[in-house]
Amino acid sequence: MLRILISASLGLAVSAGVSAQDVMTPEKLWEVKRVTALGLNKDKTHVIYSVTTPSVANNDFASKVYQVPVKGGSAQLLEAYQGQLIDSNISPDGTKKLFHKKVNIESVLATHRHKDLSQANAYVFDDLNYRHWDTWNDGGFKHVFYQDLATEKKVDIMKGKPYSSPTSPFGGSSDYIWGPKGENIYYVSKKLTGTEYVTSTNTDIYRYNLASKKTTNITESNLGYDKSPAFSSKGNLAWLQMDVPGYEADKNDIIVRIKNKEVNLTEHWDGTVNSFKWSPDGKRIYFVAPTDGTIQLFQVSVSTKPKIKQLTKGQFDVNGIVAAMDKHLVVTRSSMNRASEIFRFDLRKKNLTALTKVNDAFYAGLDLPTVKKRMVTTKDGQEMLTWVIYPPNFDESKKYPTLLYLQGGPQSALSQFYSFRWNFQVMASQGYIVVAPNRRGMPGHGVKWNEDITQDWGGKAMQDYLDAIDDVSKASYVDKKRIGAIGASFGGYSAFYLAGNHDGRFKTFISHCGIFDLRSMYGTTEELFFVNHEFGGPYWEQGNASINQTYNEFNPINYVDKWDAPMFVIHGGKDYRVPLGQGIQAFQAAKLRGLESRFLYFPEENHWVLTPQNGIVWQREFFKWLEDTL
Repeated sequence: MLRILISASLGLAVSAGVSAQDVMTPEKLWEVKRVTALGLNKDKTHVIYSVTTPSVANNDFASKVYQVPVKGGSAQLLEAYQGQLIDSNISPDGTKKLFHKKVNIESVLATHRHKDLSQANAYVFDDLNYRHWDTWNDGGFKHVFYQDLATEKKVDIMKGKPYSSPTSPFGGSSDYIWGPKGENIYYVSKKLTGTEYVTSTNTDIYRYNLASKKTTNITESNLGYDKSPAFSSKGNLAWLQMDVPGYEADKNDIIVRIKNKEVNLTEHWDGTVNSFKWSPDGKRIYFVAPTDGTIQLFQVSVSTKPKIKQLTKGQFDVNGIVAAMDKHLVVTRSSMNRASEIFRFDLRKKNLTALTKVNDAFYAGLDLPTVKKRMVTTKDGQEMLTWVIYPPNFDESKKYPTLLYLQGGPQSALSQFYSFRWNFQVMASQGYIVVAPNRRGMPGHGVKWNEDITQDWGGKAMQDYLDAIDDVSKASYVDKKRIGAIGASFGGYSAFYLAGNHDGRFKTFISHCGIFDLRSMYGTTEELFFVNHEFGGPYWEQGNASINQTYNEFNPINYVDKWDAPMFVIHGGKDYRVPLGQGIQAFQAAKLRGLESRFLYFPEENHWVLTPQNGIVWQREFFKWLEDTL
């Protein structure tokens, strides 16, 4: 049953003149293999990577590990690879190893507080930070340990402290590193608790000395994010830093400490850094950053007068740097038509060469959509990059239903990403034109453009969306009677807001994990620093003009009386960033208003949909809704 094309995909593809046998479908999307670079082998001659294949039948994933020569060549399956990888968790002298594990610190669970009640199921909280992302706080914290490899003795360097490293929810082993000589351990942590924790972005980098057991905060003066510590071959420390407290999407700069003096290498560059790697000689840092609707590779010289140079350019994303070598970089690359693969970048020739081609044969059997860049002049005279994705075998003489894609974030880059849910390749292959504007709030178009959405959610960004769809709709091939608006998170908010402010442009809406009521969002979300910064503060402080505008003029719930089009609401039960009640309120409002509406609920999913069968359910219901209402 899972191998059969959904009727919506088949019918729509045929109606648009596309062969249903050789285009991307929801089912085929879950055949795409997922390539993850694990690192270099110890000789630095091969890249070791995993290939993960979804199993719809088993509703899980299976992975195999391979290696491929950095210079290019055939891949080789590895049965055992752990001992072959460069292990940065081993100390420089090879005697110790870093790791982390969860340690119970606080008595939160009823079974911890009441030892005689072994069947009780309750949590007791005295402060905030009681849940995060998709997990309730059970009193446990992730701590960094080091182990003596000879004696197997393990030392908790954060013993007894109610703080975590790696940082939650997405921090990993890169949050802790050895110092150049192995006498110190450096780790990232947000050493705050309760209300202070959820209202702050103040992560810091700490140095723990093994001999003295003393811990020192080395980024204490900065009250925003400090993360991603890395040492050069010369022993200089670099890290990523955001200056503004509470602003999770602030400009991300590369800081280098040379002889106890800090230098901001990207301070005067009008962009924001995603991630970086040192060059082997310690004279340069390579980094990836959003620019012009893509993510590209850059380098910056390490000096008091740093110079930044863009190394790659094209209609693709360089997602990350796996390794930096003398003559080459190993990176991962994707586009809207191709999932991520591993590439070698030649530092002299400045070109990219594919090292893995895991999905090439798969894509070769498909007719692919065409992705084009379009510049749209906004109402206030700005030039806005907009991606337009056309169906395979596009015919300008025909009319196509069109989808306005509403990006989340709100400060997330709308680049050449390849999503396994919001997949433009699948949408276009079902016969839809997809319009994806780089509206206000997105990085890659200067810091001001990125910041212009803060406390202005219903303002310029919403007008940008309307400007984009109005511009593309001038084309004869756009069926103006069949335009839908779709999005998740802030994109879901945008769908709810535009539903009451669209002047008849849209025939249908889809909102996944969208914010419906800014007041109840403030009262139930877990990272309060986000809503404090984006909304301007709590809803009860409406003496402030911007706060009053946010909770009233920009609040979707205040426009439900103007909703006049079908509304499809999707939400996950474990989404604590945008809690379930947001979706429930919106669905009930639409239904009670007498609108055609539907609610898709995933009890075990969070802000995303991650499991294979739920992923296919999402896609099938998505296209079924469009077939029914568009």
